[in-house]
Amino acid sequence: MAVTAGTAGPQHAGPGLGGDDRGESADAGSLGPRLGGPIKPRARLGSRRREIIAFAILAAALMVLVFRGLGNATLYFKTADEAVAQRAKLGSQRFRIEGTVQPAIRQVGQDVDFVIANNGVDVNVVYRSGPPQLFKPGIPVVLEGHFEPDGHFASDLIMVKHTADYVAKHPERLTTVPAPASGQ
Repeated sequence: MAVTAGTAGPQHAGPGLGGDDRGESADAGSLGPRLGGPIKPRARLGSRRREIIAFAILAAALMVLVFRGLGNATLYFKTADEAVAQRAKLGSQRFRIEGTVQPAIRQVGQDVDFVIANNGVDVNVVYRSGPPQLFKPGIPVVLEGHFEPDGHFASDLIMVKHTADYVAKHPERLTTVPAPASGQ
């Protein structure tokens, strides 16, 4: 019986040539991307990394938005007398201050200079955007801003408290000043 080369025994391509060391023959599915076969898991790893990076960027952006949103909600809230007593501690950090608008409001263009008071303590305020419609002497307000080095409170937001419910719930926080009679 004659044996011709290549016809006897199992076909074996050997390691690194498309087969493996167990003598299995190579097929098109195991050739990999360099030889025209299907994509191996290694090529999919780059796609997975891009997904992880995109997710990390999205998570970071959401965290920034949440912390910015919470930043406004966590501003310190002080009455005028508390703020003056703690002026050194507050420094120039942003916070909210509450008091009642006193007479003698001075407005030049959009700039408004006025005084708020609480428990006998006055705070000079400078507001640079024109007052809200309900702003007038004798009304309780909450201002957002910070103390300037010269001692006045620089405000960029005025919130007018105009409900009777607030006055009924917090009478100790208010020192109302009667509004000037018309014609004065």
